[in-house]
Amino acid sequence: MEKKTDKLLTWLKEISEVPGPSGFERRVRDLMVRRLAGQCEVMEDRIGSVIFKKAGNEAGPAIMLAAHMDEIGFLVKTVTKEGFIKFVTLGGWWEQVMLGQRVTVMSPKGDIPGVIGSKPPHVLSAEERKKMVTKREMYIDIGAADKKDAEDRFGVTPGVPVVPFAPFTLMANPDLMIGKAWDDRVGCAVVTDVLQQLAKQKHANIVYGVGTVQEEVGCRGAKTSADVIGPSVAIAVDTCIAGDTPGMSEDQSSAKLGDGVAVCIYDASLIPHVKLRDFVLETAREAKIPFQLEFSEGGGTDGGRIHLHAQGVPSIVLSVPTRYIHSHNGIINRKDYEATVNLVLALIKKLDQKKMQELLA
Repeated sequence: MEKKTDKLLTWLKEISEVPGPSGFERRVRDLMVRRLAGQCEVMEDRIGSVIFKKAGNEAGPAIMLAAHMDEIGFLVKTVTKEGFIKFVTLGGWWEQVMLGQRVTVMSPKGDIPGVIGSKPPHVLSAEERKKMVTKREMYIDIGAADKKDAEDRFGVTPGVPVVPFAPFTLMANPDLMIGKAWDDRVGCAVVTDVLQQLAKQKHANIVYGVGTVQEEVGCRGAKTSADVIGPSVAIAVDTCIAGDTPGMSEDQSSAKLGDGVAVCIYDASLIPHVKLRDFVLETAREAKIPFQLEFSEGGGTDGGRIHLHAQGVPSIVLSVPTRYIHSHNGIINRKDYEATVNLVLALIKKLDQKKMQELLA
């Protein structure tokens, strides 16, 4: 059992730490392809989403499991004459979690470390201390002597991507893991693990596991990959906000770490297909898989795009609750991860053409 756990931790560390902001997901894609080498048919859409096909029955329903590969990050906008980087954000950032944090600049000459610079409190006036520093005022320090040094020696020019630097760390409670980019590398890990386990299990469907691109900037890869697949049903595997920290209320977020896979009942982009939702809950209860209900009034997922494909695709979102999403360091619980994998597998085993007809009736 311990050996199996070590393999899981190694996998989660690897997929968390690999850099891949919106539009620059190739390293994540390559990692997933290596993990599933020889086990699935591999396809892509034309903007970089990777699609793994695992057929149990070629005449069965097409199940799309979607998880986005991209993480929030930054893009070099300009380099100042002094050699500092001015940037634009990729995805949703809140200024208060950015200052003083380390980053990785994905230079074509090799990854280089940097830090989002900030003034020491010693030089701030009383009025300045009350104000939040805006993103436009921030810069990244890579240790360059000047603009020429940054561009010629370090290879940092406009258009180079930047990601948070946050090493994977096991907490004192070994079920809890700190890492960057859980949104949505944890979903990518779930999809990959499910596809691997399907090699040993019979099912009556065609399963398409998808690593989508550019979710954080508009769920773009979800649309294009759905066009490739034409799914019968879709499950978006993502993160949701854990509401079990100080200052959060159940009215803002009901999900908690350790209470199981989170089944979405509503988000700003998707009202889950009712019969599919009820089927998911029934399956979880029958299989005794711990689950919780969650909602998101201020965000959406790839499911929001997929369910509008063609004449419509019955869709739902399953999430691993995560503390501190859209910051450098998130926290997840391994038990929630395992419950998510188990529920997705249970759903695939129960789905077949007859069940699809029932869902659509």
